Amino acid sequence: MKFGGIKHLCCLLILIRELKLDFGLYIDEVWRDKAPLLPSDPYQRAQARFWADYIDKRIYDCGGRIWRRKGEEQEATKKEFIDCLKLLEEQLGDRPYFGGDTLGYVDVALISHYSWFPAYESLGNFKIEESCLKIVAWAKRCMQKDSVSKSLAEPEKFNELFLQMKKRLGIE
Repeated sequence: MKFGGIKHLCCLLILIRELKLDFGLYIDEVWRDKAPLLPSDPYQRAQARFWADYIDKRIYDCGGRIWRRKGEEQEATKKEFIDCLKLLEEQLGDRPYFGGDTLGYVDVALISHYSWFPAYESLGNFKIEESCLKIVAWAKRCMQKDSVSKSLAEPEKFNELFLQMKKRLGIE
């Protein structure tokens, strides 16, 4: 199987994680001379892995609960989701990307969830931009890169998918 021309980054991330491969090391091995995703410093590499894991667990979990919950539970989950994004904004600081001046491992981990954000907003009746300007600006910067914008699924598809899933699960 060749990953060089992958169109859907989310699928690659899931596949690599399910196979218990280290995504960052895989990318760094294949495209070592172009753009390494993980820092060379061991401490910074560990930090990048920590935040990518945080994103995969917290952002994914909260996002799923936003469209599956109603009422007070949904409100609490939206607050938790925004708090997670605010914590990530702190980590981003004043840098253009989590990786510094270039996309890094944490950027790839978070941007892979970005296509889902409009569906969370629509189904949860809130706007991420109202609370997390820095994350929205970061995402727009990422989306200006063809390698990112051409890799992500269309956001409208997630809204449709979540609506279908809500209907099947009887959550309306």
